[in-house]
Amino acid sequence: MTTGSKALVVFFSHAGDNYSVGNIKVGNTKIVADYITALTGAEQFEIITHKYDGMAYTPLIRLAKEEAHRGELPEYEGDVDLSGYDTIFIGGPVWWGTYPQVMFTFFKKHEADMQGKTVIPFTTHEGSGLAACADDVAAAFAGANVTQGFSIYGHEVRTGQEQVKQWLAALGYTTR
Repeated sequence: MTTGSKALVVFFSHAGDNYSVGNIKVGNTKIVADYITALTGAEQFEIITHKYDGMAYTPLIRLAKEEAHRGELPEYEGDVDLSGYDTIFIGGPVWWGTYPQVMFTFFKKHEADMQGKTVIPFTTHEGSGLAACADDVAAAFAGANVTQGFSIYGHEVRTGQEQVKQWLAALGYTTR
């Protein structure tokens, strides 16, 4: 990170019933967001919606598919002022080939706020990699510099801090 620049990690994470890792108290993407924060000193804004609370994996994924098909933009709690940040990490799980629709609510709300910022996508997944997430971020924030993204298997995040550190180093970040 450039001296004097300020970074923010914006993410959505789903705790509870998850594919491959079972019922988890802390979502996979939250763990990666915490690694980025610890390694770079970035601040965090978690996109929180209670719409998916307590849902088993199969009904959750069905609902996610329906939301994507309808272009639904679920509401989330709170907000963040992006004006003081130069770099924004954007993270979430991959649901049906891209981020959950609640992330697109954030994208739509903050489209103009990303002009000239560096935006860095990351995902957790169980086989999709980045899927369309990086392309969707680039499309949502046309005036931003969208850089190389990162993806990690959800079942690897609890032991994946070194992978995150190597990705950040490849981006030019001096990590703690």
